[in-house]
Parts: sequence; structure tokens; C-alpha cells
Amino acid sequence: MSFADLGLLPAVCTALDRAGLHIPTPIQAQAIPVALEGKDVVARAQTGTGKTAAFGLPLIQRLAMTPQGRGRRRPRALVLAPTRELAVQVQRSLATYASTTALELTAIYGGASMQGQLRDLRRGVDIVVATPGRLIDHLERGTLDLSAIQVLVLDEADRMLDMGFQPALRRIVPLLPGSRQTLLFSATLSDAVVSLAKAFTTSPTRLDVSEGQLVAATVTHHVHAVAADRKRALLTHLLTSSGDQALVFCKTKHGSDHVGDHLDRAGLSVAVIHGDKSQGQRNRALAAFKQGRVEVLVATDVAARGLDIVDLPLVVNYDLPLVAEDYIHRVGRTGRAGREGRAVSIVSTGDARLLRDIERLLPVPLAHVAVDGFEAVPLTAPRAARDRDGARPKGRFGRSRFNQRGPARPRTPRVMTARTAAD
Repeated sequence: MSFADLGLLPAVCTALDRAGLHIPTPIQAQAIPVALEGKDVVARAQTGTGKTAAFGLPLIQRLAMTPQGRGRRRPRALVLAPTRELAVQVQRSLATYASTTALELTAIYGGASMQGQLRDLRRGVDIVVATPGRLIDHLERGTLDLSAIQVLVLDEADRMLDMGFQPALRRIVPLLPGSRQTLLFSATLSDAVVSLAKAFTTSPTRLDVSEGQLVAATVTHHVHAVAADRKRALLTHLLTSSGDQALVFCKTKHGSDHVGDHLDRAGLSVAVIHGDKSQGQRNRALAAFKQGRVEVLVATDVAARGLDIVDLPLVVNYDLPLVAEDYIHRVGRTGRAGREGRAVSIVSTGDARLLRDIERLLPVPLAHVAVDGFEAVPLTAPRAARDRDGARPKGRFGRSRFNQRGPARPRTPRVMTARTAAD
């Protein structure tokens, strides 16, 4: 089957040929004909399967076949993405697919020049790729008109919900014409994503090419359990012994900087990206990594989406993600397009619950592997010692030494607010 067989115009197929794309992936083969008919789509497919082309090609063809009239162009398609990196990647891919048309595109996201984005919008564009936060900034300024939108794409919908963007989405979508077409793509279809789909789509066609596999079958998953103070040494050993280029995930910005410094002192070429880095710094680090000038890229989950690296052999979870679904997005950076990949997680005592949550998502248990020179540790701490009668040991004043100050006072629940730093 070719892209022409799916109903795409010769001009669009020419752009794909120039980009070296000749055979549709399963999600593209299923989604493109449905989207070309103008139907809403809710699709699940594992990362790295070509979802951008699955929604981008029918979107481009629809707009190319109905050119705008005279006057300044107003955006006719809106693609919402959770992170800056993904927005940039989607915009670049769509520009490639639209290279044989007269369509104009722009990406608007936080951390980049507002003036450059304003200039593009004043000039007039057909397609806007945006992160929710920066899009709202433009709406509040009155610099973006969404009244002509014909197609809305929600890319990585599950990630947008995980990052707390649901209020932003519910603020943006009602501003769009009700007659629009909506295409929702997600690596997982949780209850929250399904609820979002019901609210924003009309009689959608549901597609699922995951076959119960949330990550590529070509990826192997290993777990190394070591003492917490040995994690950095093990990471260095794994990276230097493999010689492979690697993407290393940490859970905090501070931790990413420390791991990066450690690997740099070990003689590895390292770049670090996280939310405190400027957009220019992040772009330069990603470019160096893609070009092979950097051996190791250390990142927080800000890099879990939007990294399109042709052949990344190794992903390392130095820290397990706090949300199990983020494991899927992290390891989805390797094993793409049928290539083999490795996902390695370095864990220590106390990580058992996070590991169980991840294993519930995967069809097979993670393989626990011992490394020579690094003693394996149990993942759960032993229970507090008890005396012969089963009571906890006493302190010097007769109370349990685990409660020397008497009964604990009730704690006031902490109210957590969603972060939108990736915008």
C-alpha cells in the first residue's frame, strides 16, 4: 500500500517521496482515509508509529484543496501539543509534508520570542501548532483569531492531562467553531482521555493499533536494583561499558544537573535539559545530541515528548517516574520505527510501588538483572523491629521510640496545583 492508495493528492505524495516516506505505518493507513472523509477521530497508537503524519497529511490536504480568499490569512487548523519540544517537532514535520503547497505554518510556545510569533500571526498563517499556555497568552492579548478553525488536533492528549492542561483545554476549545473536525491522538486512552474525547468530539471513529502493547515490542526492559549511594557509579558503568548514545531521565532539575556534572567528570560528553534552561539552550543541546556531538543527554520529563531521534539505542531511568504512564513516554524515545532499543531503570530501596505501577501497564514483568560489582538490594525496607510480645520497642520513658512525642497531631492536607512549566 502506498500513500496515494490512501487518497492523498499527488502534490502531498511528492513531498512525502522527497522526505523518504513511501509506505504508510498502520496508524497512518487507518487514520488518513477516515480523516480525509471529515470524520472526527480518537486514536491510540504507541509512540514512534508516525502519528504526526496520521493527522498532519489529511489536515494539509483539506486546507490545500480549499485555499483562503483575499485578505489576511486566518488560522484554519490548530494543533495543540503539551510541550515546547513537541510543538517544534510537529511544526517541522508538517512543514515538510506541506512543502509542495502554499500553506503557511507557525509554532507558538513559551520560552520563545513573543515578537517573532506576533510577526508570523500578523503576516497570516494557515496552521498554528501551539502549547496551551502560550496560546491563551495570545488569546488574552487579542493577537490570535480562532474563528476560522476547521480542524483541531489534540496531540498527546494523555500527556496534556497529566501536565494539568485540562482547564486550559476547556477554555480554548469552546472558542472554536462547532462545525470543526477534531482529531485526538494519545499513547493511552485512560478514563480521563475518554472523557475529554466525549466532550470535544462528535461521533468519532475510534482507532487502536496498539494491539495491547503500549511500547514497541523491539524494546527490552531491564531493572538494576542497587543502594541509593551507588546509583551514579552504576549509571557511569552502564554508559561507559555500552558505548551507546543514551537519554537519561531524572525526576528533578536539581538532580539532572548533579547527574550531568557527575558524568562530565567521568569523561563523558554530556548535555542537560530541563525547565530552567532557556529555549535556546535546550535547542542547542538537542541539536548536539541528534548530531552525535553529545554522548549523553540528561533530562527531566520535559524531554519525554517531542524528541524525534532517528536511532536512539538506550534510554535510562535514573529515577523512576512518579506517574507510571510517563515510563511509556520515556522509553518511547527508543525502539522507534521497528528499530531495536533498550530501556534500563536504576532503582533502590523504596521504589517497589513505582515499579509495580509500571509493570501493571506492561504485558510482561520487567527483567531484574544483577551487575557485577554492584550488589543488588531489596526494593522494600524491612519492617521496624518488634519485641517478643509483638509491640514496638520502648523508648527510655516507656513510650514507643517511634512516637516519643505522644500522639501525632492531625495533618492539614496539602493542596497541589497543576504545573505548566513546560509551556
